[in-house]
Amino acid sequence: MAVVKYILCGLLSLIFATLIAPAVLWFCKKIKASQSILHYVDKHKSKEGTPTMGGIIFLLTLFFATCFLFSTDTFLAWFCFAITLSYGVLGFLDDFLKVHFHHNEGLKPYQKIIGQVGIALIVAIYLYMSGRTSLTFFAWTFDISWGIIPLAVLVMVATTNSVNLTDGLDGLAGGVSFVYILFFGIILALTGSTEVQNLALQCFGMCGGILGFLTLNCYPAKIFMGDTGSLALGGFIAIVSVLSGLELLLPIMGIMFVLSALSDIIQVLHFKRTRRRVFLMAPLHHHFEQKGVNENRIVVVYIVITMAVSLATLAGVLAVGI
Repeated sequence: MAVVKYILCGLLSLIFATLIAPAVLWFCKKIKASQSILHYVDKHKSKEGTPTMGGIIFLLTLFFATCFLFSTDTFLAWFCFAITLSYGVLGFLDDFLKVHFHHNEGLKPYQKIIGQVGIALIVAIYLYMSGRTSLTFFAWTFDISWGIIPLAVLVMVATTNSVNLTDGLDGLAGGVSFVYILFFGIILALTGSTEVQNLALQCFGMCGGILGFLTLNCYPAKIFMGDTGSLALGGFIAIVSVLSGLELLLPIMGIMFVLSALSDIIQVLHFKRTRRRVFLMAPLHHHFEQKGVNENRIVVVYIVITMAVSLATLAGVLAVGI
């Protein structure tokens, strides 16, 4: 019976997302929320003017899924939604400024960081005050007390920015996030308490929302998720991880997010020190694109690697427990 409710949640969310996706696309076109392409991303010039803010699709779907949770003790689920929405609103402000002023510079970097850290601090303080200070890594569990505060802030900020950096090709961030969230939801469903199983339900709901979005975002994309979507996705991935105490699985299953962030950091630091570049373009997926690798091939490889690592992690959980 438990399996049925997860499948039902995912299917209902998929149907809901598929139904609202055309309306969101129409709305984004109506308000002329079109994407500006950075001048140095020359291979994407043809995508100039594509509607953005498509992340509204899976944000609305997550709200839909949260409203129809099948279990009691739903506080964590609503808290998860509130944090995800907060990151989505931050991304929406960034997208709105880009659209309003017709350029690719929205919020200033320090404004984004202040917003991200502020939301993350709310999460960190809640974790500490509620006694959720334990970390679990397969069969090992250990309490880090007040250390949960800086760790939670780091996880929240690093994850939102990593997912944001991965959003650069049609279907890339959405596809990788779908696989990650699906397997993370399975792990939560198999191992969690009632409250955590509500988070699992949200994972399946979000998966339905992402699939509905991908019907319009797969190559060639009719709409982009924008920062509205990428920050919301990163926020969701991060908040589910810290609320369940499984933060240490995030860099393993989310290896492609990690590589996106690391490639960008390495590029910036090396260029500042030597005025030379390690990659043809950062993040990493743009390097492969500049090397002549087809956009769809890059997306498929990223998704397959995420799936393989997530399967291995799930196998480890089933083998040694969590």
